[in-house]
Amino acid sequence: MPWLPVTRSIGIDSEELEESFVRSTGAGGQHVNTTDSAVQLRFDIANSPNLPDAVKHRLAGLAGRRMTADGVLVLRSEGSRSQALNRQEVRERLFALIRAATIVPKPRKATKPSKAAKAKRVDAKKARSGIKAGRGRVQID
Repeated sequence: MPWLPVTRSIGIDSEELEESFVRSTGAGGQHVNTTDSAVQLRFDIANSPNLPDAVKHRLAGLAGRRMTADGVLVLRSEGSRSQALNRQEVRERLFALIRAATIVPKPRKATKPSKAAKAKRVDAKKARSGIKAGRGRVQID
């Protein structure tokens, strides 16, 4: 049962990762028509025993459209002609997503401008308005 370390405290069992190999799309000549070099990795976030619940929720938010309704994250890599390099690249992307999900966002503290700041803003607007009003046509009585 090979263990894949993601962070110091989080690791994933390689049995949780489901990899399938398919043909790459796009140009590539005769080689692309004969080898299954693209890698599609599926990772069941919802049923993973190795991820804390908070990380699962943040990971689901980061995954966006790459996550199915069943809670399965689907990543695909076809950048290289080598299956091994595509496999390594898609795993690194998964680990980077999990690492990003471990970062707890800092809560936002609501603030409001001071009375002095509000007054300064209004005075600046009035001054600018006066400058622009002075640019009009000169009328001689």
